[in-house]
Amino acid sequence: MSPTPPIETPPPITTEAFVEAGAAVARLEDIYERNTAFLRNRFEAYVNGVPFTTRVRAHYPFVRITTSSHARLDSRLAYGFVAGPGIHETSITRPDIFRTYLTEQIGLLIKNHGVAVEIGESNEPIPIHFAYRRDINIEAALTIADSSAFTRSLRDVFDTPDLAAMDDAIADGTFELTPGTPEPLALFRAARVDYSLRRLYHYTGTDPEHFQNFVIFTNYQFYVDAFAQSSLQRLAAGEQDIEAFVAPGNLITRNARLGGGTTGTASERVPQMPAFHLVEPGYRGITLINIGIGPSNARNITDHVAVLRPHAWLMIGHCAGLRNTQRLGDYVLAHGYVREDHVLDHELPLWVPIPALAEMQVALEEAVGEVTGLSGFELKRLMRTGTVASVDNRNWEISGPQVIRRMSQSRAIALDMESATIAANGYRFRVPYGTLLCVSDKPLHGEIKLAGMASEFYRQRVGQHLQIGLKALERLKQQESERLHSRKLRSFAEVAFQ
Repeated sequence: MSPTPPIETPPPITTEAFVEAGAAVARLEDIYERNTAFLRNRFEAYVNGVPFTTRVRAHYPFVRITTSSHARLDSRLAYGFVAGPGIHETSITRPDIFRTYLTEQIGLLIKNHGVAVEIGESNEPIPIHFAYRRDINIEAALTIADSSAFTRSLRDVFDTPDLAAMDDAIADGTFELTPGTPEPLALFRAARVDYSLRRLYHYTGTDPEHFQNFVIFTNYQFYVDAFAQSSLQRLAAGEQDIEAFVAPGNLITRNARLGGGTTGTASERVPQMPAFHLVEPGYRGITLINIGIGPSNARNITDHVAVLRPHAWLMIGHCAGLRNTQRLGDYVLAHGYVREDHVLDHELPLWVPIPALAEMQVALEEAVGEVTGLSGFELKRLMRTGTVASVDNRNWEISGPQVIRRMSQSRAIALDMESATIAANGYRFRVPYGTLLCVSDKPLHGEIKLAGMASEFYRQRVGQHLQIGLKALERLKQQESERLHSRKLRSFAEVAFQ
């Protein structure tokens, strides 16, 4: 058996205890920046033909808390505490992006348990790809130097992403703790987060640091156009609290109150799921993502947005009305879902209920009333609350009587292809979710979406529908995060981080 090759690492950093969250996060940043800079330096030497006889490795920082008491905390708390005595730990990446989030989470741990947290270097290696803020193109980089200089392959020198270790076992409740190892402190470890941060840029065309804590998913470009127009008007007016509007390519338009101007370059090609961000201080603004059509897209984007730990996400899109009493342009507030989308059946079996969340439902209904000027019984003229069915077959209406029978048995009032997936992944990842759809056709009743009808419908309803979604999120912003991230989304033995 050949001997294990030596490993080149930066000098070790001593683990330290902190009783102040800001100082703890600053230490996380110091460790992360030093270790990723070390990896970038060694990789650039490798690219330029420097021979390596050792492996090169650096590790993510960690945050750890050790408790020895079963003392009961405030039973109203949804997060910010560990379930019992023991050692709880998680690795951390990009503390610059997560500074506000980490400061809150660590501060709650210190406050609720009255003990210090420890910050140090974890045993989780940083893959060389993740030492860079953007994906590095290894093949392109290797053409810089004479390939004959590379006596050892990249994977022999550097740690590369191990997809087997980037699962969602903690979130899905399938994580098996190895004896003697700390219990998890967060839903996602560092490499899993890094993977999603890079996927977000790939799919949306914007860097993860621009994403805000309140997210709208939509399935039509018309909503994007309305959102962009509204956001730019608010910036031009110098509206308070808003800082900038970010479009794909990291094209940033700043508030006139802050000097205005635009930086960056628009994307040459429209990304698969373009994202647009109305930026406020502390990530309290709104991100809108056009996810396109289908449950696969809906799952893909929510898998990645979830690592940013948003405060809420909403589905604002179009649907087929299933009831004869509905009219084109009516609204549907989902209070339940028929999951015929199948993309999460393994991770979240169909026997798991996806409940309506009171905070989200109230905010959406109040927003509909405010924008339309209707309330009480009159509101029922244009909004119906009920079950939404999401399917994976765009041509469901010509699939035979079995589909129609299931829709009738479920009491569904509307059908689309994305809402159940977005709600289910919100439930799965403990992100508050809600759905407000607009009836754009009624195929069961002979009202099929045609070009002329669609244009008139969009003209009349899109602006109002988007305004409702924005007002609902403004209402949610006024709530304390502890109330919004309620106990309803937490499991029996939950991690401490929200």
